[in-house]
Amino acid sequence: MQIPIESLNLQMLNVGLAHQNGDWNWQGVSSPFTRIYYVKEGEAMVHLTNRSVRLTPGHLYILPAYTMHSYECKGVFVHYYLHVYEGFKSEMNIMERYDFPMEVKATADDERLFERMCQQHPQAKLPDSDPESYDNTTQFTDYVYRYRDMQLWQKMELRGAILMLFSRFMREAVPHVWTTDDRLKRVLDYIHSHIAENIDIDELANEACITKPYLIRIFKREMGTSPLQYINAKKVERAQLLLYTSDMTVKEVAYTLGFSDHSYFIRMFRKTSGITPQDYRERMSSK
Repeated sequence: MQIPIESLNLQMLNVGLAHQNGDWNWQGVSSPFTRIYYVKEGEAMVHLTNRSVRLTPGHLYILPAYTMHSYECKGVFVHYYLHVYEGFKSEMNIMERYDFPMEVKATADDERLFERMCQQHPQAKLPDSDPESYDNTTQFTDYVYRYRDMQLWQKMELRGAILMLFSRFMREAVPHVWTTDDRLKRVLDYIHSHIAENIDIDELANEACITKPYLIRIFKREMGTSPLQYINAKKVERAQLLLYTSDMTVKEVAYTLGFSDHSYFIRMFRKTSGITPQDYRERMSSK
């Protein structure tokens, strides 16, 4: 099922033109936003967990949020960058629904889009190329509030530019196949559509028209985890986004995600991620 374009809630954090000279060599980078690059001059490498990609002039590249990666640059490397994130929604976001090509051929219009965005939003340029200098909660929320304060026409123009760049990758994207089992497809759709609610496993079994034990068994077989673990992992991802992009308290985040007991939410968050929500926020603020 395609995502209605009006439901896409893509918001900009940063845009700019970077001139590197052998100094774009950062390790173990993972962020709550999606990166798009357009290379003007020189080359660099991006190393993922399962492959490495060479960044070359005249091409666009995309790195989805929470993708662990490292950079390698040995000479001149000039590139535009754009950081965007999807605002909190109850349903599955576009990066979860599709598998995007990491590299596509750029068009002549793409550079002009980047130039225009940089001209209109010079304050959105990163202070430094080191992710440690900007990849933290304080900087992140500053960027979020700046976007919210833009005039309507600016948001409209910016949204159009972002969608144009995303369309380059969308043309070659394919729907992500979570499972070939139609029963589990209905279950997954239900989970993502109700992620901000309290989801009961019995409800999922009814959605799939099978018994609860059988649902748990085939879910583990197809997804490699139990329904409850999957739900909790998705709720933690949404909680991390809210902890990054808002000043909501931990209790407010818990209630937003359908938890009536915020103490249980804290325990679940810690069990899933290894730290508490507050520790997570403080750790990112101190980077």
